[in-house]
Amino acid sequence: MENTKIEQAYQHTFSGLTMYYRDCELAEHLVTRYKINQIIQERGFTDVSNQAEGLAKTVRFAIASNNASNLGAINPEVAKYGFHLIASGAYFKVLDIYKIEDKTQILLMHFDEVYRDVFNSTTSNIEEQIIQVGRNSLETKIQLQPNSILNNEYWTARTQNPIGMSDTGTFFI
Repeated sequence: MENTKIEQAYQHTFSGLTMYYRDCELAEHLVTRYKINQIIQERGFTDVSNQAEGLAKTVRFAIASNNASNLGAINPEVAKYGFHLIASGAYFKVLDIYKIEDKTQILLMHFDEVYRDVFNSTTSNIEEQIIQVGRNSLETKIQLQPNSILNNEYWTARTQNPIGMSDTGTFFI
């Protein structure tokens, strides 16, 4: 693979990354299907929040992305959720799976489909930095109280499903 494509992929993917979160209850057999460096695709839209506090659920998806749309800017009624949306058909690389007691954080990096071959065959020190940021974040936030807004019926229903797989554990790609 040529260095120019790798540089383009890194510039496009890592520039302006923000962390987004999605907490849910997942059975352990679904959690263990995720593997580090695995590439997954979510066929539906991915609802995430830019807010994170303590975990009321067993699993937190932490997603590093520079391409999530702020729905609160469009619809003020959902601003309280820090509601952001990642478009359907999004690709993610599983960077880390981190457990603290009975809580698991699955750290995903969102990237453009055109760079799938790059992220399927390379890793970078930037990914290692994202992993460290993700782990530090969980270690801090796990000690906080859960955010009641992100644990209400509306948000919980929107974020109850795993990312990149069906409810039965079948990956979309």
